[in-house]
Amino acid sequence: MKLGVVIFPSKKLQDLANSYRKRYDTHYSLVPPHITVKEPFEAEESDLKDLTAQLSEVAKKHAPFSFHVSKVKSFHPVNNVVYFKVDPIDQLTALHEDLSSESMIGGKPQYAFIPHLTIAQDLSTTEHDDVYNSLQMLSIDHEETTDRFHLLYQLDNGSWTVYETFVLGKG
Repeated sequence: MKLGVVIFPSKKLQDLANSYRKRYDTHYSLVPPHITVKEPFEAEESDLKDLTAQLSEVAKKHAPFSFHVSKVKSFHPVNNVVYFKVDPIDQLTALHEDLSSESMIGGKPQYAFIPHLTIAQDLSTTEHDDVYNSLQMLSIDHEETTDRFHLLYQLDNGSWTVYETFVLGKG
């Protein structure tokens, strides 16, 4: 089964992201706006008990924290993804590192950790350039606090749903 670990932002930030995602993101209907803290990985259903125990231990180690969304950026030319940049902070990086340790089920990540909320993907280069050039002029200055992360699993239709939620600073 395919699993991933994410932080869901506030409704206000999700609504803002969705105002662009519904036009520019092919995954709009598959998963709500989120910050990926452990990229999708394969695991067996029999691994879930151990994995949730590991995630619970990670959650206990980390306190709730605030994060800031500051601008629109792109992963171009690596891929044609446009996103809201989440400014890197030590607490978020430490959470990602703990979730991506070699001892964690799912192991090390394939990509460097760049915290973000995707607002456009699967665009042609021309579409990407048009969307990015218009959206990068947006003025974004949003700060909020998060106190939890979520283990998601992917359904047969490609959509994602929450398997379990882990509250930071608690077991």
